Amino acid sequence: MKNSGPTIDDLKQELKQLGERYPKFGTDDLFILWFLRAYVTDREEQAAESITGVSGDKGADAIFIDDAARAVCVVQGKFRQKLAHGSEGRSAVMAFVDLVDVLSGGSDTDAEEFLSDADAGVAERLKTARRKLLKDNYRLWLYFVTTGKISSTIRKDAQNRVRQSNSYARIEIIDGRRAMLLFRDYLDGVAPPIPTLDLEMESGSGVRVNGVSQRFDESSKIESWVFSMRGDAVAALYEKCGRRLFARNIRGFMGNTAVNQGMLATLNKEPEHFFYYNNGVTIVCDAAKKESSEGRDFLQVGNPQIINGQQTTRTLASSPSNAAKGSLLVKVIRVPRDADGDGEAFEALISRIVAGTNWQNAIKPSDLMSNDRRQIELERELRKVGYLYLRKQQTKSEVRALVGNGQYRLVKKEELAQASAGCDLDPYTIRSGKEKLFTEELYPVVFPNANPDYYLPRYRLMREVTYAARGAPERSYAKWMVLNFMWSQISPLIRGKQKSRAFRTLCEQQQSEVVAPLYRAILEVFAEAKRYYWDSRGTGEEALDVSQFYKNRKNHHTRFSERWKSANSKRLDKFNRYMNKMQKAVSAFED
Repeated sequence: MKNSGPTIDDLKQELKQLGERYPKFGTDDLFILWFLRAYVTDREEQAAESITGVSGDKGADAIFIDDAARAVCVVQGKFRQKLAHGSEGRSAVMAFVDLVDVLSGGSDTDAEEFLSDADAGVAERLKTARRKLLKDNYRLWLYFVTTGKISSTIRKDAQNRVRQSNSYARIEIIDGRRAMLLFRDYLDGVAPPIPTLDLEMESGSGVRVNGVSQRFDESSKIESWVFSMRGDAVAALYEKCGRRLFARNIRGFMGNTAVNQGMLATLNKEPEHFFYYNNGVTIVCDAAKKESSEGRDFLQVGNPQIINGQQTTRTLASSPSNAAKGSLLVKVIRVPRDADGDGEAFEALISRIVAGTNWQNAIKPSDLMSNDRRQIELERELRKVGYLYLRKQQTKSEVRALVGNGQYRLVKKEELAQASAGCDLDPYTIRSGKEKLFTEELYPVVFPNANPDYYLPRYRLMREVTYAARGAPERSYAKWMVLNFMWSQISPLIRGKQKSRAFRTLCEQQQSEVVAPLYRAILEVFAEAKRYYWDSRGTGEEALDVSQFYKNRKNHHTRFSERWKSANSKRLDKFNRYMNKMQKAVSAFED
């Protein structure tokens, strides 16, 4: 089947966007920056600071020191314009491997001699890395990443050299095919991924476990395991990986719900029964292998994701002492991935597994779209302009953790959907319920792109219309019709990137030269909407109350637009004056 997943041209476009934010970096450096963001850290700024970007870097294109993980990451990258076109030579790879001896072994004199002809800034960074490795027992991770090819012989020889170095070091060699898998995960919001986890199988403490249930499907090549784990072992997965472990889940942590309270009560009062009361955890992964070490059996999984059981895992982690007394069922599904295969089929299968295993709480259409690539891309693009986009259900504490020290405006995906649809679709559609906007029929229309300049002017206008409608029920019912009409009047005035950004920025800042005339113009439209309702609602027993009037009839927006043309001349004059003032303020800000 033809691969309909991302291509090298898509990756080039991603690098181009990075280049707009980091114009001093060349293509290779942008590729390394993207790799760090996709595979090592979720902090783009930290990734950018780790780029050396100079000649004399001694093969260290990036040096990233992760104090939280107690690790030193050194990257060398090669970006080739065609995927898997050209092979990396042995000398380049093995010279990179030589950094293991320089950083985590040998004498200080040898290290000084090696760095004598290095760029001064790079030399200082490498010396700092060496101190972290030798004195603070940090781990060393080498990453050689390319969009080209690397022979299996060179790969094995490099890995053997690192293993023979007698240091706590590891090298990963990532070729073009693997890089595209990382890019696919990056687009899916699984970035940085979790390379490996050891899932320790339950044993001892009065529990007898007779092996593990294993199933292999010859046709799909999907392999599954079912076994039990101690509660504290599952909790430790979250402690190690954090929220990244749930990137493919359709929800965030739901907090103090009745279900979560029930789990805590079981852990506190009868932890020995937790296994029987709980549905367990479902994990999907790329690779899995059963291993044994020091009398322990465990399943080593690659690129794991908990797609069902986030609430269970987080609850166990909140009560580790009680978690150690309980057990739960774990199902692991290994879904094979091939860079040359059908990426869309893989993603569709994972989505179906996620939906099929998250049945305990009602799943809404908006939940199912949480991990859609358009939503993930929107989240990234909106963050760049100061908005934290909440595409998943989650608690306020989760949101605060996401914000950190950053100053972001919060916007939910449901709000953005209403703003987009309210400006462009029949108000009847919006009145039919916001979940309808996430159905297969409407979703592509409501979310046609991932451009903040498309959504944010609509969103800011919706906020102003909503503010003008507060405290007045008749206005609240007419809100979507008024929003649609106001957008039809404003959109021609703010057409183009500069004007739309100026309008959005001035509304964010509540600048009176824009907000005040806009508010007054909205009030004039609401006043005419009231007259429209009273003239159109019918008479006698057939007269509709304001709620039914707007809910049960289509095309109010087109009928109201026609009526507006013949509205009271004083109202039209006032409206036009207010709109002219707003337009002048936008133009002045743009200049």
